[in-house]
Amino acid sequence: MTTFFTRAEFERAPKTLLRDGRIANAKVFRLQWAGKDWTVKDFSERPWYIRETIGHALISHEVRMINRLKGLDGVSQHAFQIDRFAMAVEFMPGTSIQHFGNHELTPEFLEAFESLIRRMHEHHVVHLDCRGLGNVLVRPDGTPGLIDFQSALYTRYMPTCLREYLEDIDNSAPLKRWQLGHPNLMGEERKEKLSRIEQLRRWWPFEGYFGKKKSPENDTKDES
Repeated sequence: MTTFFTRAEFERAPKTLLRDGRIANAKVFRLQWAGKDWTVKDFSERPWYIRETIGHALISHEVRMINRLKGLDGVSQHAFQIDRFAMAVEFMPGTSIQHFGNHELTPEFLEAFESLIRRMHEHHVVHLDCRGLGNVLVRPDGTPGLIDFQSALYTRYMPTCLREYLEDIDNSAPLKRWQLGHPNLMGEERKEKLSRIEQLRRWWPFEGYFGKKKSPENDTKDES
C-alpha cells in the first residue's frame, strides 16, 4: 500500500478542520498535499483508551473497506494509513444530499445511486450507513458519491441470507428517497421492495458504527 505522506508531513501541511467530533470520533481534516486534496481522519488526540481500541480498529478497517472498492467510480480512492491512529483518502468534492429537498434529487440521480450501490455490492462490500444523509454526495457532475466506510463490511464469505439482508439495508437508502421525493415515479417493484425491506429493518438494531443510535435530530433529517 502506497503512503502518500507521513505524519510529520501531515502536521505541517495546509489543512482545514472539517469536523471535530465527539470523544469516540476521529477529527476530520481536509488536507492539501502534492497538488491533491485529501480527507484525513485522525484519532491521535483522543484519550489513549479510545485511540488504542476504537480508533486503531476503525482506521485500519475503513482503509481495508475502501481499498476493496478500488476503481469504483463514486468512491474515493487511494486510502492509506498515515500511522496507527490516522488514515487519508482522496477528498471527494460534492454536497451531501441533506442539503437538497427530496424533490431536488432527480430520478436520474436516484437511478445512479441505485447503480452505485449495486456495483459496490458486486465488490462484496456493504456500506450499512448510506441512509445517513451526510454520507451520500451529489458530486459536481451531478452523480452520486459515497463516503465514510467505518460501518462497512466484507460479505463474500457470509451466508447468502445474511449477505442479502445487509445489502437490503443499503438498498433501502435510494428507495426511501424515491418514496419521499418521487412516489409516483418509483413504480410498483420499488414500492414492494421498500415495504419488504422496511419490515426487515425492524430487526436491525444498529445505526452508524458500533450500534450508535441516531439522535432525534438525525432521524428528522432522514425523513425530511
